[in-house]
Amino acid sequence: MNTFEYHAATSLAEALDLLTRYGEDAHLMAGGTSMVLMMQQGLLQPGHVIGLRGVSTLQGIQTLEDGGLEIRACTTHREIERSPAVQAYCPAVAETFSHIATVRIRNQATLGGNLIHADPAQDPPPMLLALGANVVVAGYAGERTIPLEELFVDFFETTVREGEILTALRLPPLPTDSQAVYVKFLPRTHDDYATVSVGAWLQRDADGYCQDVRIGLGALATIPLRARAVENALRGERLTPQLVREAAALVRDEVDPLDDVRGSAAYKREMARVWTERAVLRLLNTPADPSSHGSLDHRKA
Repeated sequence: MNTFEYHAATSLAEALDLLTRYGEDAHLMAGGTSMVLMMQQGLLQPGHVIGLRGVSTLQGIQTLEDGGLEIRACTTHREIERSPAVQAYCPAVAETFSHIATVRIRNQATLGGNLIHADPAQDPPPMLLALGANVVVAGYAGERTIPLEELFVDFFETTVREGEILTALRLPPLPTDSQAVYVKFLPRTHDDYATVSVGAWLQRDADGYCQDVRIGLGALATIPLRARAVENALRGERLTPQLVREAAALVRDEVDPLDDVRGSAAYKREMARVWTERAVLRLLNTPADPSSHGSLDHRKA
């Protein structure tokens, strides 16, 4: 790695000041698990690194008055995994974070770093998309809120502007008659990126009709994305296994996967159909009560 100057910010104002002072030669760092690898590979060579772990306002998890949840940017994956507030809000979120890489990585990596890194194969975005999350970013012009599905632009690119810092993720309150699930397919080791991942959230009425549904997809395009055609085919319908199978088949036209070591584009497109179907079918068998807001499938086949 090239030599750089490290600045340990102790407040958001100081971090913004440093970011403005050094401009394009500066890069923010929270956990550093992705950034350090990119620096070692020569993909990123900042002259100034601004550390955010000492900024107390970027730490912590808070249940909001409306029943939603705020997770601040420098909260680690391990803290999210073990948080009673996250578990109470939606167990599927806690389980999603518990299956990221290894416990050593989860103790270091942060939520904000994960999202701003914008790698479409990472675990959190599909689940968070399914739950309707927003992110908060701050700059000298003030705060603004971005729907998570509008955050990602391309590989390693987001809509966060120069001079802004992602400060928090906010999750909306969940109806008590809804469930969530996260599933992913791992053909290799348990700490590898998934070949395909699916986060799904479903709300049904007492007669089994779909009131609302959101499905997030990972590793199937250059950004995490929503399976909107599948959602539209399910919304308002009485959900049966046959209908779910037919709706899940629509996902093949929504994804744009790449050929890589985890499979060909054609293989991933078909696996998107399989795992979208599995995710929704699992929700059909999940009791509709507040204590069962999710589960996770981590199978390799």
